[in-house]
Amino acid sequence: MDAISVYIVAADAAEATRIAEALVDERLAACVNILGKVDSIYRWNGQIERATEVALIAKSRRDLFDRLTARVRALHSYDTPAIVGWPIIAGDAAYLDWIARETGLPPQ
Repeated sequence: MDAISVYIVAADAAEATRIAEALVDERLAACVNILGKVDSIYRWNGQIERATEVALIAKSRRDLFDRLTARVRALHSYDTPAIVGWPIIAGDAAYLDWIARETGLPPQ
């Protein structure tokens, strides 16, 4: 199993909670950490924008990334939400087994 962390930014705490609960409930992620408010500065439509957003990190599997992304897009208020997957290159074996199990894989 290729474990990943997926960084997501939501518009506010309510949206972050709705996304996190759906991903865990649907076994697209074993866990989602809601990190809290972040101040974002970004370019959008040719303008520099500023916003207070809420960051999330979901623990999942690489083979679920496309389904996870589609689900986040369906729940998200942004036209182009930040959804970025990073490989987990090492981790405690029991923790990685837990991610696999909670996202629907049989025990290793």
